[in-house]
Amino acid sequence: MPFIDLHCDTIARLLACRRAGEPAGLRRGEPLHVNLEKLRRSGYLLQAFALFVNLHGTPAPAGDGGDPLYARSMAARPEDPLEEVLTLADLYWTELAQNRDLARPVLSFQDLAQARESGQIGCLLTVEEGGVCRGQLPLLRTLYRLGVRMLTLTWNYPNELGAPNGQAGGLTETGFAFLAEMEGLGMLADVSHLSDQGFWDVCRAAKRPFLASHSSARQVWDHRRNLTDEMLRALGDRGCLAGVNFYAGFLGPGAVSQTDDLVRHLRHMIQTAGLEAVALGSDFDGIDTPLAWGDAGGMDQVVQALDRAGFTSREIEAVCWKNAWDFFRRTL
Repeated sequence: MPFIDLHCDTIARLLACRRAGEPAGLRRGEPLHVNLEKLRRSGYLLQAFALFVNLHGTPAPAGDGGDPLYARSMAARPEDPLEEVLTLADLYWTELAQNRDLARPVLSFQDLAQARESGQIGCLLTVEEGGVCRGQLPLLRTLYRLGVRMLTLTWNYPNELGAPNGQAGGLTETGFAFLAEMEGLGMLADVSHLSDQGFWDVCRAAKRPFLASHSSARQVWDHRRNLTDEMLRALGDRGCLAGVNFYAGFLGPGAVSQTDDLVRHLRHMIQTAGLEAVALGSDFDGIDTPLAWGDAGGMDQVVQALDRAGFTSREIEAVCWKNAWDFFRRTL
């Protein structure tokens, strides 16, 4: 079964390993959830790689960069968040240049189709934390020129663009300006981590489809990072996409991510948003709790769990890759 994953924090974790003196690379790095060998083994068509910057420099909360090594490396605020995101981008492009036989950068849907045709893994560059742009549109345009095709507007702190999950407020005036500029460029707006009001601000202002790259269902597990049923319906109605997050704390009460919990979220998201609006947004390498299926190399276990739960082959295919493929065909 092919796979498309809308979000992982592998590049930031890889940089954290390098800074800790632990040799690691994108091809076969351990203990990464995602490396190119694992992606190839599972048949991935596309992996979205986020450049994550912990803007305020406090240890990352569990589930979004809470791994101990990761947290230690991010404990001090980056001296310059823009420099940090550029350092991450350099690492990403350096790794892709060293692995041309396996990986292909995706800047457009045509690149994704060519990657599939040539048997390579498509790699989509994203940024998780719109605050790295300091509210300046020229910096946003520069990120686009560096290959960034998706921007998570906020992380867990307020920034120049808006308020994050669990906090009051929505998009700022600058946030609306960024959304309009992103749509003009062809950069996707990602509302994962955005406040509830911010979600609805984007929903009202957006003229093109957007996505929640790594957010599960709040009705199934009541966490502020998950999407309400109203949000899921809005995403479905507007031709948008929601990627289910694999982190145990967003799926249920257990300390280990279980396939049964993942299945419950996917079933509810499909019933609420519609089949075509649901995809995978793992948050691999931003997860500090174990997963029953291990990592990106064990995704066949997720397919088996969906099959046991009575999902049809069409539903499994849609969630695992086809919905995201069709979404990028329309938007990228």
